[in-house]
Amino acid sequence: MSYEVLYGDEHHSFPLLECAVTVARPTGGTAVDPLEAADKALSDPHGLSLARRVDPDDTVAIVVTDVTRATPDDVLVDALLGELARAGVVREQVSIVVGLGLHRPMTDAEIGDTLGDNADLAVNHDPDKTVEVGDIDGVPIEIHETVAATDTVLSTGMVEPHQYAGFSGGAKTVVVGAGGESQIRYTHGPEMLAREGVRLGRTDGNPFRAFLDRAGDRVGIDFVLNVTHSPAGIIGAAAGDPRTVVADLAATARDALAVAVGDDYDAVVAGVGAPKDATLYQTTRAATYVALGDRNPLAPNGRIVIPARLSEGAGEGTGERRFSEWLSSASSADTLYEAMREGYEGGAQRAFVVASVLRDHDVWITDSHSPDVVESCLMHAADTVSSAVEPGSDVLVVPDALNTLLVCE
Repeated sequence: MSYEVLYGDEHHSFPLLECAVTVARPTGGTAVDPLEAADKALSDPHGLSLARRVDPDDTVAIVVTDVTRATPDDVLVDALLGELARAGVVREQVSIVVGLGLHRPMTDAEIGDTLGDNADLAVNHDPDKTVEVGDIDGVPIEIHETVAATDTVLSTGMVEPHQYAGFSGGAKTVVVGAGGESQIRYTHGPEMLAREGVRLGRTDGNPFRAFLDRAGDRVGIDFVLNVTHSPAGIIGAAAGDPRTVVADLAATARDALAVAVGDDYDAVVAGVGAPKDATLYQTTRAATYVALGDRNPLAPNGRIVIPARLSEGAGEGTGERRFSEWLSSASSADTLYEAMREGYEGGAQRAFVVASVLRDHDVWITDSHSPDVVESCLMHAADTVSSAVEPGSDVLVVPDALNTLLVCE
């Protein structure tokens, strides 16, 4: 019998001979039309409508997600521009900033594909082009100069499970996506990531999420339009106040994505798919989502197996380079983890959480274009899933690991 997981824009099939196999497949919710959902969210927002938050002569910045998020930004930006036009704000008053954080810049072609007819309004975020707008508990809050200079700040976003924020979206698109190294270094540093409550799928009592929300207040995020998704597609949209939007869509996502599992599997085969399986940096989210979520389903010394393209190797952005440099220069996961507890630059945090996983579990990346990169980063490369799973193993298959929340039975 064959099983399948996400791989690029398709599904990857593989046999698991002589293995006992369980498939973790969430209900997935019901898909909605993104444009209809966005229009409905804008007509019934959390808090004041956008028209009541903007003046006709305001300049407006819209921060959108980058290529690492499967957000329908073309649809969301069109909806926001339509609402702004009804409030008297013309297109020439609007700028779009692509929220890269420390990821690589998007190409002109990618921006065109993402934003369609509104691509001409967009610029890539550059963390070297930020201004300080205040501080939170002594941490300077730095924001892209275009965002800081505008009267009204809006954003799109994808509310999906996130290793640190619990769920992404809300203030995160602006605070991290269009932010400077200061708050990225603080929020993604070892002290924050080791704090109680900083966990996949948790927003209440999560210090990481609380900091993002406070920083969003300091930046002055006026209004967000976010969606959430599942394997079925876009399953909801919400607009208005960032905190309430995240709470609304996180509840929708949990209902669609949670799967109850045990905790004694010899191996977990986890799918990632496009766009995140283009880089090792993003692909390793599957490993940390499995092992560092609400429920770690692996037995001691169990392994995580991830088929991924890795067409861009480790990744080309600042964060991705720092991630690969830490991993490739380490002699072991234990020594890497202890060294990184002393601190690291923004973007390298993914190496820290990956080291945390590798202390207990081997990670195998299969079917990739960059096996040498995998092997250099304390992980194992294999040609096929079957060759990475030992015969007779008790295996959990998670077809879409980044859209599945493994919870206690």
